[in-house]
Amino acid sequence: MAAALVVDLEAEHSMDVILVGSSELSSPPSPRSRRDLVAYEVQVNQRDIEDMCICCGSFQVHTQHPLFEGGMCAPCKDKFLECLFLYDDDGYQSYCSICCAGETLLICENPDCTRCYCFECVDTLVGPGTSGRVHAMSNWVCFLCLPFPRSGLLQRRRKWRGWLKAFYDREAESPLEMYKTVPVWKREPVRVLSLFGDIKKELTSLGFLENGSEPGRLRHLDDVTDVVRRDVEEWGPFDLTYGSTPPLGHTCDHPPGWYLFQFHRVLQYARPRRGSQQPFFWMFVDNLVLTEEDRAVATRFLETDPVTIQHVRGRTTQNAVHVWSNIPAVRSRHSALVSQEELALLAQDRQRAKPPAQRPAALVKNCFLPLREYFKYFSTELTSSLQMSHYTVKTATKKDFS
Repeated sequence: MAAALVVDLEAEHSMDVILVGSSELSSPPSPRSRRDLVAYEVQVNQRDIEDMCICCGSFQVHTQHPLFEGGMCAPCKDKFLECLFLYDDDGYQSYCSICCAGETLLICENPDCTRCYCFECVDTLVGPGTSGRVHAMSNWVCFLCLPFPRSGLLQRRRKWRGWLKAFYDREAESPLEMYKTVPVWKREPVRVLSLFGDIKKELTSLGFLENGSEPGRLRHLDDVTDVVRRDVEEWGPFDLTYGSTPPLGHTCDHPPGWYLFQFHRVLQYARPRRGSQQPFFWMFVDNLVLTEEDRAVATRFLETDPVTIQHVRGRTTQNAVHVWSNIPAVRSRHSALVSQEELALLAQDRQRAKPPAQRPAALVKNCFLPLREYFKYFSTELTSSLQMSHYTVKTATKKDFS
């Protein structure tokens, strides 16, 4: 009979955990769905879990799951690549860390973790009814944060951060720089170089900068004409370099392409030396002022395709920006480029409008949330309110990736 224990780790973690003894699991009933095949095949037919997709139950294994022992079919691999680093406005990941789907998600309440797990994965791989027991807990630590590696059939991989990086390097069609996520106890505050647009307000609201933090954590420069490599090396090192063109309607001291070329020049100074394992991220935002030729140059120089991030109210696009970045999932979170005709009309409408356009940094704010996997973040009004009003479950936010 399954050994189902609720263990209070108050002395060590002040969290509750659920442990299901895998060696004593009773034989599951005949499978009613494809997902039930996983437990049935492993426990009854003695099939190796690495030979099955733990996301959907398929026998057509394409690769291995990077976080937990088990296989992964090609369609689930594609979904995983698109969704793993997507975050909602609540600061938690948008989808299940096992299958990158799920209707209702259990939230890990370790303050340093942002992962979620769907009811179906938990009940299928840990044990029937486990999701209900987790939901009833006062606090719950997830399967990547637990002090022990196995819960039922779910066993996290040793050195899973290295597995995750290798998975992206191998499986992504056009991989950007992908760094191993950093263990909580090794995370340091992020060091930011912000060009032409100040993102202090956005980073502080997300918890990446403390109010009154030391000046060296963020350096903002409006004009970099006289900046040379020695300057950037003396100010740095930096973990994040951000740059943008001015918002529409604002007076510019330079032509739009100047901001792109200067950003690219300073970016080379800020990058870590070749061979460094230091996570380093960058983002360049165009507020619809670059010409088509400038955008093509940006794509060639920055070696990645842009995406469009939009602020849509009803059926009307009110604000939009083009973004080039190596931050995980920026490309999959947002749409490919909107048609030039639509954006040209939007730019004309905004230039005629009296209210100033929304700052580019406000539109891309949530793109910085995946950096929580790499850098320390501090308490904010959002996270404080979440800790005060406990909740373990949220409904997955559905996004259209067509």
